[in-house]
Amino acid sequence: MRCPFCGHEDSQVKDSRPTEDGAAIRRRRQCEGCGARFTTFERIQLRELFVLKSEDRREPFDREKLLRSIAIATRKRPIDPVRVEKLVSGIQRQLETSGEGEVSSKRIGEMVMEGLKGLDSVAYIRFASVYREFGEAKDFEAFAGTVEEVAPRGE
Repeated sequence: MRCPFCGHEDSQVKDSRPTEDGAAIRRRRQCEGCGARFTTFERIQLRELFVLKSEDRREPFDREKLLRSIAIATRKRPIDPVRVEKLVSGIQRQLETSGEGEVSSKRIGEMVMEGLKGLDSVAYIRFASVYREFGEAKDFEAFAGTVEEVAPRGE
């Protein structure tokens, strides 16, 4: 594993343990070049998955990109980060076990919408405003009128 500080090729694993949700292994490493310590996460990847974007562009599925988009929607909301991580892991697992090598970005967006709908109504509306490209305040108003209030769960 390449050191993020000095770029040295070799590091030594000092500690390994599963993450809270058991979906990954957290490893503490120490660079053999500069001695710096850093953390890596190892996850199971069942298959190579590609996302079909607009204009027939294709790109590899990026879990971190999915996590970032959900984190933006849930920012400053009373939502336990573990629940966000579970949502991302659940979406990734569904995609990988679907048997398809390619999935549309639209399908991923709908899966996120469905997950956020049951998690937090404000995060759901925030994500929808970008995903559905709201252009005016009346778009928010119309969409918000269709949303049932969800009590925040789990901190």
